[in-house]
Amino acid sequence: MTLLIAIYVLSTWAGTVDHAEAQVNPDISLTCSPTAIEIDVAPGDTRIGTTYCDASNPTLYVEKVNIQITAAGLTYSAPGSITVAAGDTTTFEVVVRGEDQMTEGSRQVTVSARVDQANGAPCPTCTSQTTSLLVVVKQFPMLRVQADEPFKQLRPKVDYIFEFKIYNDGNNRDQFIISVSNRDDLADSGFQISLPEVNTWIESKAPPQKMRVMMRTPKKQGWSDHYYQLDFKATSEHSIRAGGVEMSQTQMVTLYIRGVYLPGFQLIPSLMMLGFAAAFVAKRRHDDFTESTSDVPSPPAFEPLF
Repeated sequence: MTLLIAIYVLSTWAGTVDHAEAQVNPDISLTCSPTAIEIDVAPGDTRIGTTYCDASNPTLYVEKVNIQITAAGLTYSAPGSITVAAGDTTTFEVVVRGEDQMTEGSRQVTVSARVDQANGAPCPTCTSQTTSLLVVVKQFPMLRVQADEPFKQLRPKVDYIFEFKIYNDGNNRDQFIISVSNRDDLADSGFQISLPEVNTWIESKAPPQKMRVMMRTPKKQGWSDHYYQLDFKATSEHSIRAGGVEMSQTQMVTLYIRGVYLPGFQLIPSLMMLGFAAAFVAKRRHDDFTESTSDVPSPPAFEPLF
């Protein structure tokens, strides 16, 4: 009976020693939230994302914890070290920043915490605790539109093809929807508009894509000249799908349509002007002749000699 009691006491003491030793070893645990960080990198955006990490100390020591970040090419800001009291938790901030207009995609960022000192004593055998984060660089749409001919003079009832260049200045491949925004107004004025293509895919920062607008000018223009406007519009499909502000650009082309001039109507005004000029010259010559003859003295009156 005495032997059984001794064995029980020894086993209880051994368990207590093991538990005490587990608390004696310096340790740290690390968790971060959120683990997925989105950053906007369009011109004018802050390009930053933030997560908050908790370093928990389950021991009886005051621990000095070293913090290390690997940011996969991103700029980051975080404390180099923190102090965590015994049985306490310290929260620190990790901020990552992307480059202006950097390519859309994801980057892996790791945060590591390792106990350097426990109660002021170095801990060379302490291991690091690491957590991984995913930084998502969001896609943004941006485009430019150029017209090869922003001004064009045309005659009535002629066919012509206008060309426009579309640039994808966004940070990923995008589809662009093509339209003529004032197509109905031009149709009411007698124009016929045709679009060979209504959309196109363009890689980011790639050479511009040429798009065409086929036009036939009005058949009946009349005698007077008229100015019209062609509004070519390109819209980013990604901006529509993302549910944000629609990103589009409109390029205006000014059309000068000359009127129809009949030869007879052009000749009559010309003859009238010539007639006015001839009458003016004849009147001027008559006035000059009258002035020159008025200065000649009259001959003396003839008197008979006897």
